[in-house]
Amino acid sequence: MYMKIKRIIDIFLSLLGLIILLPLFVILIIAIKLDSKGPVFFKQKRIGIHKSHFNILKFRTMIIDTPKDTPTHLLDNPEQYITKMGKFLRKTSLDELPQIWNIFVGQMSIIGPRPALWNQYDLIEERDKYGANNVPPGLTGWAQINGRDELPIEIKSKLDGEYIQRMSFLFDAKCFFGTVFSVLKSDGVIEGGPGKKEIAPTNELLSSGKSLEQQR
Repeated sequence: MYMKIKRIIDIFLSLLGLIILLPLFVILIIAIKLDSKGPVFFKQKRIGIHKSHFNILKFRTMIIDTPKDTPTHLLDNPEQYITKMGKFLRKTSLDELPQIWNIFVGQMSIIGPRPALWNQYDLIEERDKYGANNVPPGLTGWAQINGRDELPIEIKSKLDGEYIQRMSFLFDAKCFFGTVFSVLKSDGVIEGGPGKKEIAPTNELLSSGKSLEQQR
């Protein structure tokens, strides 16, 4: 029942977001075009509900010669590929804003596990253990507010599984506002990949209420 309510909320809030944020979209589009050559938007094949595929939308943050379908943390010296505007967009998470369209058309939800790359087989397999591939992926989620880039796959997947178990309007609200605070503090943003920081044991993370994840 809640999944139907969740979809109605997604449609309403994403439509509202597209309208309200239109001026910001225009400013960012102009800034990206002035900063580097290439398209404004970046499309990438990701895993959707029930492991279906869809193209996620982002503002482009890397130069056009960056290797495709490779997570940022697997690139050799990822900083060399990120544009000046891209550094700002990633730090503030503004590069994720075009996903409001993915939400509006039903490919994503506002809250849910971050969509894996189509070739992140280890992450997809690990999420299968917790049923985390059986819900729409999200713009943000429980993992995002518990560490973002700094968490290894095993812990991210367990947090995604915890989200599935606790999914409700109140828990979604907790994830939403937790994300706002994390973005304002730039918590857990690490160019170069997961596992770069020393982290607490899994059981401590799951019970702490701190925050996390984001595949680039």
